[in-house]
Amino acid sequence: MPSTVKSWFTNLQRMVYALLSLGLCVLLTAQPALGLNDGKQLVLESWQLVNEGYLDKSRFEHVQWRRLRQLALEKQIDSSEDAYKAIEAMLIPLGDPYTRLLRPQDYEAMKASNLGSEINGVGLQLGARADDGKIVVIAPLEGSPAADAGVVSGTELITVNGESPRNLGLEATAARLRGEIGSSVLVKIQPPNEEPQEITLERRSVDLRPVRTRRLRNESHTLGYLRITQFSEGVPQQVAEALQELSEKGIEGLVLDLRNNSGGLVSSGLAVADAFLSNQPIVETKSREGINDAIPAQDGMLYKGPMVTLVNGGTASASEILAGALQDNGRSQLLGSRTFGKGLIQSLTTLRDGSGLAITVASYLTPNGKDIQGLGIKPDRILDMPEPLDPGGSEDRWLQDAQLIIGANLDRKGLEEISVQENNEKDIKGVSYKEIASEVTPSLPSTESKKIVPPQSQ
Repeated sequence: MPSTVKSWFTNLQRMVYALLSLGLCVLLTAQPALGLNDGKQLVLESWQLVNEGYLDKSRFEHVQWRRLRQLALEKQIDSSEDAYKAIEAMLIPLGDPYTRLLRPQDYEAMKASNLGSEINGVGLQLGARADDGKIVVIAPLEGSPAADAGVVSGTELITVNGESPRNLGLEATAARLRGEIGSSVLVKIQPPNEEPQEITLERRSVDLRPVRTRRLRNESHTLGYLRITQFSEGVPQQVAEALQELSEKGIEGLVLDLRNNSGGLVSSGLAVADAFLSNQPIVETKSREGINDAIPAQDGMLYKGPMVTLVNGGTASASEILAGALQDNGRSQLLGSRTFGKGLIQSLTTLRDGSGLAITVASYLTPNGKDIQGLGIKPDRILDMPEPLDPGGSEDRWLQDAQLIIGANLDRKGLEEISVQENNEKDIKGVSYKEIASEVTPSLPSTESKKIVPPQSQ
């Protein structure tokens, strides 16, 4: 991991460890007076961690945070499940679906996903809308049962096996969708601008394959295609290997595809940004103490050539950090549709019984200070709807558009070089470079489009 990224996360870890130590001190001093059993100690530990690290501390007064701790400890807590329910009841009034408890099984599943291994389930990446708290699909995993069934970004989950996702919460809803291979789950969904429908999805093993690459060739240019579907632990190394392979094949430009990349490890996203930027700001973070200095990229780049980047409503979190950095630094045009808009960062702490506690500790801004949370990122060029349902496939019209655009950029660069060279000797018969360049600007095929409202962020 680059030193700048490592330093930032080391500081974040230190803060979390300090909070955890403080929480344990409180427990040790309070236990004799309160006679806390293991379950109540877990509740108090969770309360203390949130109290010391949560981003929006103004919420505490609004929800009577200390009173919520008292009510939780007054409950009959004789088991781990009792403690989990008490913690969840305590967190709900904060109104932040990303500050949440993860039961041991769910915590292990999340860690496995971040390692880039296979998962067993239906392949839905979920988020919660900020305006109404409803659980929606950020993106289906490629090659998953959900993708095969045609589930699209922005689809609302109404029920999962008859249970309301809004009542279950984000993590419990995700847990209901996972299960043994071959088993089924009945979900009621409402796609954007369509009527609700019920579908049955059969769970299976889904290979995450976060990095996919190939060479694109036409009559004029040889381009590279790099698709990143999530930012798990091994992705930066896989991206480095893919870029080296493409460079050895003599590519003239690169299409980076971040569509339906719902994020993952922020550290992984920052490390990938290092591959395309040099000594340039990647992202600013805002904690409860204020805005911190921007995290810069390392000196040097793995890929220095021309590039364009595809994004859509399923581009969220860590992938928005990368897209925003490329756009604000003028490194790459963004093509597609507005991104999802998840601009919050969570710390993840392992609790004493093997469960996990995710706490929203910061938000992030693009290098130019644009807030992503609730807004997303607007591409430099909006591509025609309807959006292709097979990213990277043979019928992917947006990828074809991206090839036209980067090809035109390469042609324009070539004309500029010729113009500079010939203008040193003579005029080009009275015709300006701008007039020549305008002849190679691509006119993308127009298609009949329908208005699709991008999913609201959380």
